[in-house]
Amino acid sequence: MATREETDSIVDVRQMAPRDRHTRIFADFARLAPGEAFTLVNDHDPKPLYYQFTFEHPGEVDWRYLEEGPEVWRVRIGKVEQVGSGAH
Repeated sequence: MATREETDSIVDVRQMAPRDRHTRIFADFARLAPGEAFTLVNDHDPKPLYYQFTFEHPGEVDWRYLEEGPEVWRVRIGKVEQVGSGAH
């Protein structure tokens, strides 16, 4: 059986111009349904992106490092499922 990480889409931004990366990543995040995720592949630690996510989407982001350099960083970025958001 495949793990969630194995079925996540891959967003590899290493070949993109740095100015375009965050726009692409936030667009991909916006398309996620709650509970879904993608794996970001980057050529540096995306910690500034993490801070931007926590500021713009507080409580909505699941951020988990899968690989931490020194040449490649892989981070699983997911949209948190909101507990108790269903109708009663």
